[in-house]
Amino acid sequence: MAAKKSVQLSGIVVAESAICSIDPDRGVLMYRGYDIADLAEQSTYEEAALLLLDGELPSSDAFAEFETELAGRELPAETAERIDRSAGESTPMDMLRTAASTLSFDDPGRGKIDRESGRRTATRLIAQVPTIIARHHRRRQGLEPVPPDPSLSYAENFLAMLHGEPPDEREARAFDVAMILHAEHELNASTFTARVVAGTGADLTGAVVAAIAALSGPLHGGANAAAMGMFERWGSPERTPDEVRGMLERKEKLYGFGHPLYRAYDPRAVILKRVSEDFSHDAREPNWYAITDAAERTVLEEKGLFPNVDLWSASVYRYLGVPTDLFTPLFAASRIAGWSAHVLEQHADNRIIRPSAEYVGAPPRAFPARERV
Repeated sequence: MAAKKSVQLSGIVVAESAICSIDPDRGVLMYRGYDIADLAEQSTYEEAALLLLDGELPSSDAFAEFETELAGRELPAETAERIDRSAGESTPMDMLRTAASTLSFDDPGRGKIDRESGRRTATRLIAQVPTIIARHHRRRQGLEPVPPDPSLSYAENFLAMLHGEPPDEREARAFDVAMILHAEHELNASTFTARVVAGTGADLTGAVVAAIAALSGPLHGGANAAAMGMFERWGSPERTPDEVRGMLERKEKLYGFGHPLYRAYDPRAVILKRVSEDFSHDAREPNWYAITDAAERTVLEEKGLFPNVDLWSASVYRYLGVPTDLFTPLFAASRIAGWSAHVLEQHADNRIIRPSAEYVGAPPRAFPARERV
């Protein structure tokens, strides 16, 4: 029997896709043929999302139309009420999964898998999921929700709804870059889940809700929150090297390092490291950049492992004042664009995805004779 892999289905091609490509040896990530570094420097999350959905950078007219559609960030009454009733007893990811599902109640595209319906639903989800996250956070703190402002960008809107005041330009741009970098990453666990569910003929909302559930585990979307938990325990860059070595000796999981695909530095981490370093010059304490950098250097020395996007996104989100348990919901908010693009692609040539398993159970055996009751 072949040796077991730590990542199942690694290297197995299960779909043809025109959405995203990764060069694991050079550390290059592309959306629809555009290098992620160029998008992070020159684009916005809204433009990157539209690129993923439609396949091309939008014209000025198409972009203006998309921005108008995204201005519909207000939640349906049923969704808002569900959040308000359960905010004190639900985790952010549990609430996101449930509230996102309720968005289908008044969706004209519910149950439909044609491109027009799916595209419209995708835009609604991209617009409204950040509002769900911000409203839930405000309510669990006993604060009034901040309504979305149609005059603000995607990044500005979320940070304003979260904190109660608009961000400055640097904060908004940092958040925008983080959203671009998390928007798509080929057939990761949650995207594969979305395509499997879409392959059954389920609509886009159903596939996205399943993807949200898949993202919630610490081995996928929860890794940056787990990384921040490590940084908080370590507390300072001076303590970090010994703490890292201790975890390695005890064979404990170090979050934010290594990747099933990349054999080079994760290109998203390169960009977020620069963003984190910029905020570190503000003399904030603890210095999350210095702690993360010390961890990166120690792990590279001891194990030869490069960081992934989760390591550096943790410090960026913390500098932006985002609570740790919102890291994964924000991953989902960004990834709505990628998930939706894959669902639209799956529905365009739909076939059910049904892999096989290698049976390793008991050999054939006779059922024992016994009296019937």
